[in-house]
Amino acid sequence: MGPWQSVAIGKREDQMSQKIQVVLEEESLRDGLLAESRLLGLTEKMQVVRLLKDAGIRRLQLGSFGHPRTVPQMANTDVLVSLARREFPELLCTALVPNEKGLERAVHCGLGLASMAVAVSDSYSLRSVGRSAGEALELTLALVGAAVRAGVRARAEVQCAFGCVFEGAIPEITVMETVGQLVEAGAAEICLADTAGLASPLQVGRLVAQVRTTYPAVELSLHLSDTRGLGLVNIYAGFVAGVRLFSVAAGGLGASPVIAGASGNVAGEDAVNLFHGMEVATGIDLAALCRVVQYYETLLDRKLPGRMNLVLHSQPEALAKLGF
Repeated sequence: MGPWQSVAIGKREDQMSQKIQVVLEEESLRDGLLAESRLLGLTEKMQVVRLLKDAGIRRLQLGSFGHPRTVPQMANTDVLVSLARREFPELLCTALVPNEKGLERAVHCGLGLASMAVAVSDSYSLRSVGRSAGEALELTLALVGAAVRAGVRARAEVQCAFGCVFEGAIPEITVMETVGQLVEAGAAEICLADTAGLASPLQVGRLVAQVRTTYPAVELSLHLSDTRGLGLVNIYAGFVAGVRLFSVAAGGLGASPVIAGASGNVAGEDAVNLFHGMEVATGIDLAALCRVVQYYETLLDRKLPGRMNLVLHSQPEALAKLGF
């Protein structure tokens, strides 16, 4: 047994005895739908919200406040937030806020948490938002400050934190400097995003440890990709390193409109299965979450890549004996 294994298992056993809980932010309605050509209507999106809430999701990213002409899939985010807040006041509604106009709309509809994103890769940033990483960071810092002044909790996502397909490895000092500026601007939560799906478990553990040590008062979350099949392994590495908040999407829905072959998010149902197997509480009903996946498959007319939905349907009797 190597040093990584022994440390990980030792920490895991200690954490299990403390009845650890994690929060899974469900992002299928925003990041999951971003590259979908089939536009979902408001009624369909509200049905997804209800199914997710029934499954036990308590933090839900509902969309983006970008311009409808640029992101038509997100055109009704204002109304969706208002409806979701009215029907489920206990649900933490989040959304991506790309600019000041979007922030005005977010404030108006009573958004609970505004998520801003900035890349630490020039090449990715130019392809994604048409600005260099430095230019985008300046705008994001101003936006975080404006959100704080408006009384809205701000989450700052650092994209390409674990590498870039266009530039290769991103120096960790660059990531840490960006995190520091975002924290200074008022971000209450930092999200490290594996935008290109390049992260490895040791890398995740190392970077998480640096951020948690340097900024212990800031909540840290992870948005990891399963493009190369390491999504769950990297979630486990982040968990061992102390992260308790992870972004997921039902069915593994999602694909990058910027990076070819970046196939998607970690499936929410697979992450729930991972944590429940470690006796870590999520508050989520696995079978009910799979019903969300089935609804998406009906809407999109295709099978989604998440594993547990398929498993639950192919082995129902055997899994029932195991408590699924």
